[in-house]
Amino acid sequence: MTYEDYWHRLSSLYDADEAKAIVRWVLDVRFGLSFTDILCGKVSELSADEQEELEKIMLRLEKGEPVQYVIGVADFCGRQFHVAPGVLIPRPETAELCRWITSHRHSVRSNLTECLSPCEVIDIGTGSGCIAITLALEIPEAKVTAWDISDEALHIAQENAKALEAEVIFEKKDVLIIIPEQSSPTHSLSLTSKYDIIVSNPPYICDKEKEAMEKNVLEHEPHLALFVPDDDPLLFYRAIAKYALEALKPDGMLFFELNPIYAEDTESMLLDMGFKHTELRKDQYGKLRFLKATKI
Repeated sequence: MTYEDYWHRLSSLYDADEAKAIVRWVLDVRFGLSFTDILCGKVSELSADEQEELEKIMLRLEKGEPVQYVIGVADFCGRQFHVAPGVLIPRPETAELCRWITSHRHSVRSNLTECLSPCEVIDIGTGSGCIAITLALEIPEAKVTAWDISDEALHIAQENAKALEAEVIFEKKDVLIIIPEQSSPTHSLSLTSKYDIIVSNPPYICDKEKEAMEKNVLEHEPHLALFVPDDDPLLFYRAIAKYALEALKPDGMLFFELNPIYAEDTESMLLDMGFKHTELRKDQYGKLRFLKATKI
């Protein structure tokens, strides 16, 4: 079969450009074929074993399984991360959040004439570890901790950190337990204010939004990392913000990835809780996707 034959098999699920991109990525990552190789017809020259492997891949793709799970890797901030159905596939929007944090830290560094002291960072709900690992590698002075409640996610994140030679401390913790829902925003948790940056891309999609979601996301990506109840869309943001009030150092930064529907509500909540200097940012698609707030 030719390259054209393969991508046409996905045309019922994806538009032509996306179908072509998926097949090209498979041929590159799994079989080492460049786009030039593809144009020269080398797809037809794959060995019998390679053709058999490619056919197994195509059958999974035809069922709507995300290509990142089929291949086992996802690109993020110029690096490849191992992914599996137990973790969310890293998104380009989340990479934008990492770039915002690193650019902020780099601007701090450029304004100082002396060496920076260590920067304590925590990523809450780390999943594949893409945020924590990226920050650990991009911010030399960072000491990064990452939490998740999933044993599978923590295992994958630890594998990624090892493969990418990033120093990250991984811990199994549930922010909803650490910060009881009945506690007030000013409730003292007897925590040591230690972090300069807290970042999170928590579950933020309401159940009512499922109908508008792509089938391959609904059927394959972990719902635990995606959804919140319709009647409490800010559940995780509220809990993390309460934790941040205690755990951030003075003038420490809280960074969130957001559901654009509730971006302004999230900002108002943080201001009501006592944060200052909030800033909302749009993603590359023009949606309010990110929020930064400073602890007083």
